[in-house]
Amino acid sequence: MAFPVILLAEDNQANIDTMCGYLESRGYRLILANNGQQAIELTASQKPNLIVMDIQMPEMDGLEAIRRIRGDRQFTDVPIIALTALAMPGDRESCLAAGANEYLTKPVKLKQLTATIQQLLGK
Repeated sequence: MAFPVILLAEDNQANIDTMCGYLESRGYRLILANNGQQAIELTASQKPNLIVMDIQMPEMDGLEAIRRIRGDRQFTDVPIIALTALAMPGDRESCLAAGANEYLTKPVKLKQLTATIQQLLGK
């Protein structure tokens, strides 16, 4: 398999730099979206192997974006990891209900993120 393409939907530049640097050093190719709407458009045009979706984003939040991506039949099997900074009771459930496969809280432990990605991509 060629290098897996990961769509990172995140609006915090520091987080983007950290995650991109780490994942690219491990052989993943990254596509960036700064909000939910962009994430939906890039998923449609780039067809990533996996999506890392921040839940708190401007314009359209991650949950809505996940629901819309899942609403498109060709993307029902794309693994989605939801990231949330504000871990509230019920967050995990709402992320999984929206269609995320996994849920991680920020600040994200990069090793845990990578392990989760590898697990979801069946590596």
